Amino acid sequence: QLVESGGGSVQAGGSLRLSCVASGHTYSAACMAWFRQIPGKAREGVAAANSDGTTSYADSVKGRFTISQDNAKNTLYLRMNSLKPEDSAMYYCAADWLRPYCDTPLVDLGTYNWGQGTQVTVSS
Repeated sequence: QLVESGGGSVQAGGSLRLSCVASGHTYSAACMAWFRQIPGKAREGVAAANSDGTTSYADSVKGRFTISQDNAKNTLYLRMNSLKPEDSAMYYCAADWLRPYCDTPLVDLGTYNWGQGTQVTVSS
């Protein structure tokens, strides 16, 4: 089970940190990722963390977002700085417990387990 938190409403230029707590599995051996979705559009891969600690990002968030893990707490984070109105979306935590490495670019291949999502709204 994946449970996200930390979403909210901020002004452009602001920051948020999303958290995702996992139960029943171990983060350190899995592909962990954040996706986002706007109504009517497909889920977009935002950031990924591989089991070896390497990370990858969508071009649209590079330099502004940082994905990280606290294995002791089984928690995945997404730190979002310099937020823009176009970052507004429902953000989902995703885990593929059967793969240690995420795809690059990050896409939804139907193999992920999902959290319930947390809404991020950025106003101009």
